[in-house]
Amino acid sequence: MGDAEGNGVVYSYDAVGCTEPLNYGCTGSGNALIEPLLDNQVVREHQSKAGGPADLTKEEALDLIKDAFSSACERDIYTGDSVELFIITKDGVQKEVFQMTRH
Repeated sequence: MGDAEGNGVVYSYDAVGCTEPLNYGCTGSGNALIEPLLDNQVVREHQSKAGGPADLTKEEALDLIKDAFSSACERDIYTGDSVELFIITKDGVQKEVFQMTRH
């Protein structure tokens, strides 16, 4: 599903069932650790030389997500040991499981 211009969106929902379309989102116990990183790297907020939203390839986006979860895993005991990523494209849905290790 996309927005009016055909851009991909994700939908966030809260405890009372409200939904909101977003360009990216994060929920859960690691949210406070991951969302600032996504704000900085995806939207380019809080940068002294911000050049507008990032234009990431699929591989770059997946690497960013994996790095974000790996960092959260090290600092948040409630973040699990693996992440299920669902990559949604015009060609369908691909599931990837990313195993995290704690150091």
